[in-house]
Amino acid sequence: MYSTLIEHIRKFVPISDNEVQILQKYVKFNSFRKKEILLSNGQVNRSLYFVEKGCLRMFYINDKSAEQITQFALDGWWLADYFSFMDNTPSEYFIQTIEPSKVVTIDKSIFDNLLEEIPQLERYFRIIWQKNLAASQLKAKYLYDMSKEEFFFHFSASFPGFMQRVPQYMVASYLGLTPEYVSELRKRKSQ
Repeated sequence: MYSTLIEHIRKFVPISDNEVQILQKYVKFNSFRKKEILLSNGQVNRSLYFVEKGCLRMFYINDKSAEQITQFALDGWWLADYFSFMDNTPSEYFIQTIEPSKVVTIDKSIFDNLLEEIPQLERYFRIIWQKNLAASQLKAKYLYDMSKEEFFFHFSASFPGFMQRVPQYMVASYLGLTPEYVSELRKRKSQ
């Protein structure tokens, strides 16, 4: 039931079978339908979400009343509003499933206890969050350095499976483009 999570942890830190049993006491396994909201704007983000199978998105409503996607999480990825999670403050984001999803959650109320019982998970989460930060920095660099067209084609080439799995209008929102422009770029690419 937690095979993707265990495999993911073991890519970064050693964890024994006994520690896997301890971990299972702390995590919850949830199944969500397509378009189900896990977190709403104004709620405190009280869980970390790990996608065993499926796809989530994090977005906010901008000043033009449009959804602006800031992150996705596919199989084997973590997602949360980390400011809300760490500081126990209301979130400015929504987290929603894009497709039916199997998600492992770790609640804030027991997170520190989990890290005390399995200390190497502290290192695991540090590595994961460093990778997340590095990816965010790289995305920001690409937004500044590349034209919108270059950014789209770079993203498409880097994540072809993702492009097939996520609706075009969501890809457009994430990349800061209009759906019409993404459609035009896809047509150019196929010619």
